[in-house]
Amino acid sequence: MSEIRAGRNVTIESAISSIPDGARIYLAQGSGTPFKFLEELDSRRQNFQSLEFVSAFMLAQPAPLQHLGEPFRWLSLQPSPAFRDVLENPYFDIIPGRYSDLNGLFDPGAPLAADVLVCQVSSPRANGKMSLGTGVGGHISLLKKAPLVIGQVNPLMPYVHGEGECHRSNFDLLVEITEPLKELAPAKIDATSKAIASYVAPYIRDNSTLQFGIGAIPDAVLSTLDHRAGLGLHGGMINDACIDLIESGVVDNLNKGCDLGVSVAAEIMGTRDLYDWVDNNSRIRMANGSWTHGLKGLASVKNFIALQSTVEVALDGSCNSEYASGRYISGPGGAPDFAFGASVATGGRSILAMPSTAAKGKISRIVTNFQPGAPTTLPSYTTDIVVTEFGAVELRGKTLRERAELLVSIAHPDFHHTLTI
Repeated sequence: MSEIRAGRNVTIESAISSIPDGARIYLAQGSGTPFKFLEELDSRRQNFQSLEFVSAFMLAQPAPLQHLGEPFRWLSLQPSPAFRDVLENPYFDIIPGRYSDLNGLFDPGAPLAADVLVCQVSSPRANGKMSLGTGVGGHISLLKKAPLVIGQVNPLMPYVHGEGECHRSNFDLLVEITEPLKELAPAKIDATSKAIASYVAPYIRDNSTLQFGIGAIPDAVLSTLDHRAGLGLHGGMINDACIDLIESGVVDNLNKGCDLGVSVAAEIMGTRDLYDWVDNNSRIRMANGSWTHGLKGLASVKNFIALQSTVEVALDGSCNSEYASGRYISGPGGAPDFAFGASVATGGRSILAMPSTAAKGKISRIVTNFQPGAPTTLPSYTTDIVVTEFGAVELRGKTLRERAELLVSIAHPDFHHTLTI
């Protein structure tokens, strides 16, 4: 295994035949997933007795999921809606793991050491420089450490600055495949999301540094920040809502305490307009998940605001973000990283924002206790601010009884009688 690799252009047939039978293949996540490569591999599945895929969040269903057990197995750290049809399949399973610990899980010698990395990469420049583009957080270390590294060279992948900048000599094999990057459409912001955003916004003051996830609530919150000044971005992702904030100067990244002048993320997910905007944009920097999500990186951020959601909150303040309707639907992802990170960052705050109900109002998301079998993704002592459309409450420093009373006050009124303090 060497950091200097052949960087050889090969056919798709040659690349697939180079994958050892029985290998564990780590796949780039988000908009960097090499879906066309996976289609070609799936069409040649008869060449393998077994292959194991490992991935994080995916924006669409990859072809091999249609043939689990014949001969594929799939492990996911954060199954997205694309995996809902296979959650009960015996050849699919979920790995509980923090996003910041991906290196520790898949590097050589780790519990799930990857034999092969397959990812998308931008077209090489004349000097051989390339970029992993829109996603680096989960697989940048494997670019140098995996026994076999295969790059799907896609002219539609933007060149994004930061730790994803690489060289063709970081790859063993390069396969030219053009495919549109999968897109994440901006969420529809409804009245509930707007109400929640109105309670979150006061906690985001000038000179704050933000982290946020996917969905209508973070998009609604970002839409309220056009009159702020000196904001920064550091975290899991950059999406379309960030463009106007950066272009207008609301986000200038000059008060973060680290990475001054640049927005830092592990993933970029959004529309084609976003992918074109980040191309060769010096104000955007991609970084390893160990920095974007790890305690060392987060401890260096000033006035860090972690904006997350969850499935449900118990009356002691503990949170379940992985289990619903009697089954696991996700892994912990970056939730533990950012909750702990906010507690060590100077001036950090952790905000959990969610609608008060699920299933069209039939289920309260504030509960007395979790269902049997549901995990505690975030312990009660990590919970700081909780927000629903009925208000915001601050739980740090509060007793168990005080916490329960505060949480009931922002639960949906239809469920107050079911919440036992």
